[in-house]
Amino acid sequence: MIPSSLQDRTTHGAVPRSAWVHVIQAAAALAAGMGVGRFVYTPILPLMHAQAGLSAGSGADLATANYVGYLAGALAGIFLPRLTRSSAVLRGSLLVLTVTLAAMPLTYTTALWLALRLCAGGTSALIFVIAVGSLLGRLRDHPAHMPGWAFGGVGAGIALSGLLVLLLRSVADWRAAWWASAVLATVFATASWNLRPEPAPRPVTTASPVRGRAAAPRTHRWFTALFASYTLEGIGYIIAGTFLVAAIEQGSPGWIGGGAWVLVGAAAVPSSALWAWSGRRWSRPGLLLAALVVQAIGIALPALIGGVAAALISAFLFGATFLGVSTIALATGAHLRFPRSVALLTAGYSIGQILGPLVVTPLLHHGYRQALILAAVVVLAAATAAAVLRVGFPHRMPAPSHPAAHP
Repeated sequence: MIPSSLQDRTTHGAVPRSAWVHVIQAAAALAAGMGVGRFVYTPILPLMHAQAGLSAGSGADLATANYVGYLAGALAGIFLPRLTRSSAVLRGSLLVLTVTLAAMPLTYTTALWLALRLCAGGTSALIFVIAVGSLLGRLRDHPAHMPGWAFGGVGAGIALSGLLVLLLRSVADWRAAWWASAVLATVFATASWNLRPEPAPRPVTTASPVRGRAAAPRTHRWFTALFASYTLEGIGYIIAGTFLVAAIEQGSPGWIGGGAWVLVGAAAVPSSALWAWSGRRWSRPGLLLAALVVQAIGIALPALIGGVAAALISAFLFGATFLGVSTIALATGAHLRFPRSVALLTAGYSIGQILGPLVVTPLLHHGYRQALILAAVVVLAAATAAAVLRVGFPHRMPAPSHPAAHP
């Protein structure tokens, strides 16, 4: 039990323990829903190619199904906001997600795999939206880096599930990898079981008038560039996020691919907090441009240079930027005060993730090198749009204190 003195107040400016408990619970939910439920497919994909007879094209289709499910779950959260404030929906999503992971090895039928990954995508989105809403609603008056550390749960889930698959691959098959990931998701789900969703908004009364509607600035020019950049990032990043391990293992067989994915997760753990901190000191459009250029270099490295060093550098650069780009982009949209900016940016990003695997499917017949090069080019196009965003950007507009990240 947490003493009430720590739950309700801070001492000498310290953050109360209850707030950190909330961060840990949200991080565990994000680790289950995103780090394991969504991204464990990346290190398991090469095993399914080798042991389950999964073709490269079918592997891309499974990834697309997951991203379609994610978009559907995100839209459900937008149009049915009560879902995002329900403990029952959170717990039900955690249970269903875990079942989809455990059920993957029970069939060799691609159609059933597609259905399971579609369902996993929808529950991942609901878990993410509920966890983020809880963070931003209940930690509004706490330091901005705290939600960033909670988003690091995505990286922790990636690292731990990737390590689990790496350890199992020498002693077990692809089915054991899925079952082990279900067990890990269960552990994270248990840790997040008591997470309190965001409270319902208070109704507007005559005593609390809405302010500033008439003074909303016109920011369409900058938001259009931001939307284009973030949608292109959705296409480019998800190609690497899906096929990076398989691409590395083609050129460097053995532990390198799985080890690189563990490094992706480890680098992602502190990235949101660090990028959020940087956004308070430097220009967000400039940071977005820098992060996208660094990410493009990381994605292209395994395709252009073989060997262990290139693979590990690629993994670190990708892990250090993919959550950071989301953090910066959504903070920029909120800064511009564009109506429904988070919903619009998330929709564009999700559509980009659906398009990514479909765009590169024709290239996979010759391996993954061309797919990674295309991904890097698309991310550089996103960086170009970010460079346009910098031109005349209104830096002095007031920005909200707690932007969210949507990987």
